[in-house]
Amino acid sequence: MKGFRYAINGLITAFKSELNLKVHAIATILVLLAGWYFEITAIEWIIVVLAIGLVISSEMINTAIEYFVDLVSPEIHPTAGKIKDISAGAVLVAAVVAFIAGLIIFLPKIKVLFD
Repeated sequence: MKGFRYAINGLITAFKSELNLKVHAIATILVLLAGWYFEITAIEWIIVVLAIGLVISSEMINTAIEYFVDLVSPEIHPTAGKIKDISAGAVLVAAVVAFIAGLIIFLPKIKVLFD
């Protein structure tokens, strides 16, 4: 049970300290509402939930890496910068993939509203 409490504490800490996670949380709420509104299928829900999990997990791992790099290399170092950039790039890849999946799922449904 302690591990679960540590994990919840990690979630709370990350969401309190990271603006990007707050942005992802708002996007998550909007996507979940859109999924409910458009009555997406079970398979579409699975894709949406996995995409959300991928992006938020990636952002949290990126945050942990950034904290770790700052701990072990408080001074500016080119390698530390590369580590942070690569970690941030991984989040970008996850977000772009999630966005594309969202477009594939939601664009046809949005298009129907305007036809």
